[in-house]
Amino acid sequence: MERYGRVKIHLDQLLEKNGLSKTKLCHRAEMQMAQVNQYYKGTITRLDTDVLARLCTVLNCEIGELLEFVPPEDGDQP
Repeated sequence: MERYGRVKIHLDQLLEKNGLSKTKLCHRAEMQMAQVNQYYKGTITRLDTDVLARLCTVLNCEIGELLEFVPPEDGDQP
């Protein structure tokens, strides 16, 4: 686990909850599939507030439903 914890993205769960495919999300949020895939897989390294707003709008969710802070394990803290 990361030294300072990490941010987990729950895009997969929200897509399922809303009955949306990644393709439909791309269309409705006006995003490229490659970018959606990075958020979906959790491989994105820099979060874009505009993209987060688009995702929350299309998925009808709060930011806390999309993002979760996972603190570091006890031995990993600085």
